[in-house]
Amino acid sequence: MRVEFEQNLAIEATDPLVVVQAAARSPEVADVMAYLADYQDQAVHAGIIPVKTPDRLVMVKTAAIILADIQQDTLLLYTTTGTITTHETLRHLVQRLGGKTFVQVSKHGVLNLDHLESLEDSFSGNMTAILTDHVKTAVSRKYVKQLMHQLGL
Repeated sequence: MRVEFEQNLAIEATDPLVVVQAAARSPEVADVMAYLADYQDQAVHAGIIPVKTPDRLVMVKTAAIILADIQQDTLLLYTTTGTITTHETLRHLVQRLGGKTFVQVSKHGVLNLDHLESLEDSFSGNMTAILTDHVKTAVSRKYVKQLMHQLGL
């Protein structure tokens, strides 16, 4: 793969145009395009999301989020600085987080790959994820394959 830069004064400096050229749309081309889309999403999010708790609005650094887990009707955000409680849906949070760092591991949990320390086999094809600060969560067998793909395995 070659990378080139061409100056075009007709394009605004704050909104660059990226064109990917190839003989065909291969898996590698698709990966580059997905990477660029994720980069754009991360730039929009700037690494911080507001989270509405019962009594205030908390600005949370996405890099500090270890695990998002639904317990009954409450979403618990386990972070490096503590646990934050909110009533936001898991689906909405995942959309706001963006990027490939966060991976769904069960119908009630999403973990941050940057905080994944190890995986242990569990019963019936499930796994247990060990995360930063000794946080543990179950990885449902339905999501094991997706997690392994995200890990490059």
